[in-house]
Amino acid sequence: MSTPIQSLTPRISVAPMMDWTTKDYRFFARLFNPNIIMYTEMVTTGAILFGGANRHLDYNNEEHPIVLQLGGSNPKDLATCSKMAQDWGYDEVNLNVGCPSDRVQNNKIGACLMAEPDLVAECIAEMRNAVDIPVTVKHRIGIDNMQSYEEMLHFVDTVAKTGCDNFIVHARIALLQGLSPKENRDVPPLRYEDVYRLKQDRPHLLIELNGGVKTFTETQEHLKHVDGVMIGREAYHNPYLLAELGQLWNLDMPNRFEIMDQMMPYIAKRMEEGAPLSIITRHILGLFQNLPGARKWRQALSGGNAKTFSDVENAIANIKEAMQRTEDYIQNKQTDS
Repeated sequence: MSTPIQSLTPRISVAPMMDWTTKDYRFFARLFNPNIIMYTEMVTTGAILFGGANRHLDYNNEEHPIVLQLGGSNPKDLATCSKMAQDWGYDEVNLNVGCPSDRVQNNKIGACLMAEPDLVAECIAEMRNAVDIPVTVKHRIGIDNMQSYEEMLHFVDTVAKTGCDNFIVHARIALLQGLSPKENRDVPPLRYEDVYRLKQDRPHLLIELNGGVKTFTETQEHLKHVDGVMIGREAYHNPYLLAELGQLWNLDMPNRFEIMDQMMPYIAKRMEEGAPLSIITRHILGLFQNLPGARKWRQALSGGNAKTFSDVENAIANIKEAMQRTEDYIQNKQTDS
């Protein structure tokens, strides 16, 4: 039984990332820490309403607490999809007002909506009226010609009038005219002080910080100023960070091989369902990041190199052997000295 999402303190989450935070990754990530909040990839209202709800809304029961992130700007459609999310068992629903992709801009989805706070407020009001679960907003600190702290504060205040009290703030502006989506994740400088100031100025709101967070120590530092931290790419490339974050709740850190012991039955089940092995193993490549044998582990499981369940078992055995050799070498050196 997972902890109710409203009672999680602090709020630590894995960011919604297109093509990355699939249900296979989320199952894997959950094994590191029971208190991390999982987000789906952003799913547009159109995909849910016209592209097959099962395909876009299904998840593993083990993933709780889990949030559905919606992309859209039609208040009625967002309300309908929010109700579907609640009926599906999601713990929370989030509106994306941060994605800088030009594909979504054309459909008035994502960061471009920061320029229309009244429309976002209307969307959130409809969503909140449709459900009993929490409705939250993820946004940038600014876009294009709307880059000041005061403009972000106006956006937050406008939306907060609906009763929404939880904002996840990516501490970079998005330059929708001139930078690619990839560049918008790295090029605009991080302005953490703007997010800290927002919490200071609006202490009654739940403010979470997103952007560039890579370590447990950094997370601890941010938590001195805000209510929560959302981890992005680092949680994917170095998933053991999620285990290290368990220290925030005095949790024991699981062994990486224990993680794989729990992951293997899931891999077997997904293969029985017809899922290609490569779409599952691509999510576990970072498990041994910065450890002996990590490169061979990635090579063994990436690019379709692992074709059978036995290939995964062999990769585990090989990295276990590599780590043991390194440990023996270190012990021998210490003994010699």
